Amino acid sequence: MEAWIIHLFIFCLLPILTFSAPSDTLSATESLKDGETIVSVGGSFELGFFSPGNSSNWYLGIWYKKISAGTVVWVANSDTPFNGSAGVLKFSVQKTLVLVDEANTTIWSANSAKSATAPVAQLLDTGNLVLRDYNDPETFLWQSFDYPCNTILPGMKYGVNLVTGLNRFLTSWKSDQDPSPGIYTNKLDTTGIPQFLLKKGSAVQFRSGLWNGLRFTGMPNLKPNPIYTYGFVFNEEEIYYHYQLINSTISTRLTLSPSGNLQRFTWIDRIQDWSLYLTAQIDDCDRYAVCGAYGSCNINNSPSCGCLEGFTPKSPLDWEMADWSHGCVRKTPLDCGDGEGFMKYSGIKLPDTQHSLYDKTMNLKECEQVCLKNCNCTAYASLDIRGEGSGCILWLGELIDTREFSDAGQDIYIRMAASELVTYRSLKGNTKVKIIILSVLAVGITLIGLCMILHVYKRKMKKKKKQKLTKRLANMLHTRQHDHNEESQDGNLELPLFSFSTIADATNNFSAANKLGKGGFGPVYKGKLSEGQEIGVKRLSKCTRQGIKEFKNEVLCISKLQHRNLVKLLGCCIEGQERLLIYEYMPNKSLDFFIFDEQQSIILDWPKRFHIISGIARGLLYLHQDSRLRIIHRDLKASNVLLDYELNPKISDFGIARSFGGDESEANTRRVVGTYGYMSPEYAIDGVFSVKSDVFSFGVLVLEIVSGKKNRGFSHPDHNLNLLGHAWRLFKEGKPFELMHTSMKNNNTSNMSEVLRSVHVALLCVQQSPEDRPNMSTVVLMLSSDDITLPRPKQPGFFTERHILCMASSSSQHEISSSNRLSFSLEAR
Repeated sequence: MEAWIIHLFIFCLLPILTFSAPSDTLSATESLKDGETIVSVGGSFELGFFSPGNSSNWYLGIWYKKISAGTVVWVANSDTPFNGSAGVLKFSVQKTLVLVDEANTTIWSANSAKSATAPVAQLLDTGNLVLRDYNDPETFLWQSFDYPCNTILPGMKYGVNLVTGLNRFLTSWKSDQDPSPGIYTNKLDTTGIPQFLLKKGSAVQFRSGLWNGLRFTGMPNLKPNPIYTYGFVFNEEEIYYHYQLINSTISTRLTLSPSGNLQRFTWIDRIQDWSLYLTAQIDDCDRYAVCGAYGSCNINNSPSCGCLEGFTPKSPLDWEMADWSHGCVRKTPLDCGDGEGFMKYSGIKLPDTQHSLYDKTMNLKECEQVCLKNCNCTAYASLDIRGEGSGCILWLGELIDTREFSDAGQDIYIRMAASELVTYRSLKGNTKVKIIILSVLAVGITLIGLCMILHVYKRKMKKKKKQKLTKRLANMLHTRQHDHNEESQDGNLELPLFSFSTIADATNNFSAANKLGKGGFGPVYKGKLSEGQEIGVKRLSKCTRQGIKEFKNEVLCISKLQHRNLVKLLGCCIEGQERLLIYEYMPNKSLDFFIFDEQQSIILDWPKRFHIISGIARGLLYLHQDSRLRIIHRDLKASNVLLDYELNPKISDFGIARSFGGDESEANTRRVVGTYGYMSPEYAIDGVFSVKSDVFSFGVLVLEIVSGKKNRGFSHPDHNLNLLGHAWRLFKEGKPFELMHTSMKNNNTSNMSEVLRSVHVALLCVQQSPEDRPNMSTVVLMLSSDDITLPRPKQPGFFTERHILCMASSSSQHEISSSNRLSFSLEAR
């Protein structure tokens, strides 16, 4: 079929051409005469070619026709201009609009997923260029409103279509005279709670904040007005901002300037020019994260940056030099213990929501309870502040980019240590109490001084007492002279010491009937203390020397850890040659007892398995990021995950764990310890371990939980791959559900998306390169939200068993040991 051509000849008379307009519609059976343009039916907008300023480049664009300034609102070929005196806009053989230059080279096309029998291009009076079928005028096959440039017009959807993946965002011009894409973008980010991020390249410059039902929390100047109405749609299919004119005779536009300012203009007929109505960025406090983590900006203060109450500058010297980028830290660290609660802050631009979770159905009280139960939750707030408030948003990790507003903002509740809450509540007492306190301060300065001296003295005595107890325990742990310089972390041990007779009585003198199992450390017994508390007791085998190392390492590591998904160490016993570790009792044994047993595995339906997966992930996140020490477990496997009465997972066996300082990210060792099938390639081969080593082990463990099969020893009639290779093969073939354990396949139809996401996340965790694997904070977010788009995983490391043996034997500089027993048995260095 012969293509119909529309010639739009360009004359260099004006930067933007204006011609007579025969029609607002163009069909495949029509063409326009030379020098004509397409004009909207109401005459508000015009489509044609223009050359800005003194540029020699030409573009196809849409501009206001009734406004003499000829403001361009959309450019088709902004990144592919053409030179010459003529351009052609035509219907191609495929019946879609294409733009070609004088050499007949296509430089732009209105790509449409659907074709039209009788194509029609029409410029609507909204400024929207649409492509539709003549026989179906209501359906748009393509529209310019889906591909904005630097301007948002009334009626446009500014955001994401979750069904098609289309993201409508703004891109600045390079300059006022150059419409090619500039360095600034303003795009809706849906990683956590949706928010618009204005970026310069990849660096965030400004954040709108989340939509709270009335406005974006970072844009207090977005208020009801006589010019336009606005709203925000947030459902399972679409998330977008939009606005509509109240009076159609008024012209207004939202634009991103070449200098990175998000601005709204209105046209004033009296002065025949655009007038700036508002700018999203109000002042210096709108610079992204200007005060760092846990810092808050107040433009009325000098300096404008300050720490939130309960926090102090992380780097006081830099803070005094007006370098606030390091932010603030807690005066009293959190330990997820009793007494922790929340401090209310009002008039706040809510923090960055890229690492957040939300629930639209919870009320504020339920939100508080959920946050309090999650040791990784640092703050919560209402999602919608209309009425009495509704919905819940939870922040995981540091709070970044907050500021204070005098007449806007909203309430946020930040998690604080028990001691800080006591101080806060006392300072928030009634006015009379404050007056009395001030009076006492004025007349009792001498008494206060004496109290301070007494307080300092008591603290010194308490510290001496604590150091004495610590030294005693440290001396007991360092039973061999060469161990004295190997650990420097025993300065804050607070671990109860049990007598041997107490534990012997509790375990019926370590009877065979109380024996739960045996690992590399030694036998494990069930016990019951005199007050009725059930315990698990690890008894160091007297015949093993390396168990002393692991005993000491476990005491030093786990005594500092408190998390619902880590097994709790209740104390230890050191008498003569006896070395005992006393734990909370786990009645349901270890995870491998269930998932690798055909009868027991039936107990674990998919919701229980996913609950276990999520709990292990949260435990690892605490070890890697939120604990006092950054801990790398190095031997995460099914037998080292214990289950309590409610099948909640608890990570155990820290005998070969290693702790890192704040600036450390990886280390290496001459002796590789752990368990084959769970070890990452870089650790097994080169002895290099990091938090990504645990991520690899976690990925293996997730695949084992889903399939009920062990990675090592896995066999399949169709290939010789191990479980990782088998899962990778099914994923590439689009059959990941075949990995599921047979007990779940017939009754798991409602959780298929959760299963698929778990397998997908697991394959991301077991990728060959550590750099490709996500960290545990990302893993927790990916598991907890269906809204996050997951990247496609690369080939896993160690996806055949023979590959492991070959790679391991090729490394002569590492001695590799492994253990598949109940507990650790290998030396940690």
